[in-house]
Amino acid sequence: MKTSILVYSIGFIAQAFFSARIFVQWIISERAKKVVSPTIFWILSIIGSYLLCIYGWFRHDFSIILGQFLSYYIYLWNLKEKGFWRKTPLILKYLFFLTPIIVFIFAIKDCLLFVDRFFYNEHVPLWLLIFGSMGQVIFTLRFVYQWYYSYRKDESILPTGFWIISLVGSSFIVAYGIFRADPVLILGQSGGFIAYCRNLMIGNRRSKSIQHEE
Repeated sequence: MKTSILVYSIGFIAQAFFSARIFVQWIISERAKKVVSPTIFWILSIIGSYLLCIYGWFRHDFSIILGQFLSYYIYLWNLKEKGFWRKTPLILKYLFFLTPIIVFIFAIKDCLLFVDRFFYNEHVPLWLLIFGSMGQVIFTLRFVYQWYYSYRKDESILPTGFWIISLVGSSFIVAYGIFRADPVLILGQSGGFIAYCRNLMIGNRRSKSIQHEE
């Protein structure tokens, strides 16, 4: 019981960081009257991702780990673009940069045990694992899209497509969380819907304003 409480606590704390990043980004965007990509958004993202990966590991949930691995280094790239990475203490740089690599090496070192725990989990049938992984991939693609868009613009931006993909991916993850009876996923993802929709509205209003000025 104690272990379960500890694991769920890590998951809820991770989702608290994710919820905080969306809330803070939303408030700053409202004040700026345009969609912005503040540094604090990426700081909270990397901390939340780090913790949620730990949560997924203890829950033997491959889809959660997959989602975090796919977006993790994109968070670091955005921090680099924001100029924050060079100000980060060296020990934290090593910690955040090397942890996923070490975990990956640890996983493949005992590949059969990893496969048994994460792909033959009696609590997650194969169809549900595929469904959850698909949701995580879609949700994570928003950051791949954001990275590609920002790379071309040579600055960290949260474009309209980011929020559209967020809505689609989040819907999949909430459904997965319901099947999985996972309150961390359900509560964590449900809270973002309003912010995603509001950012789309702010971005659309900003585009119309720019077009009107031209």
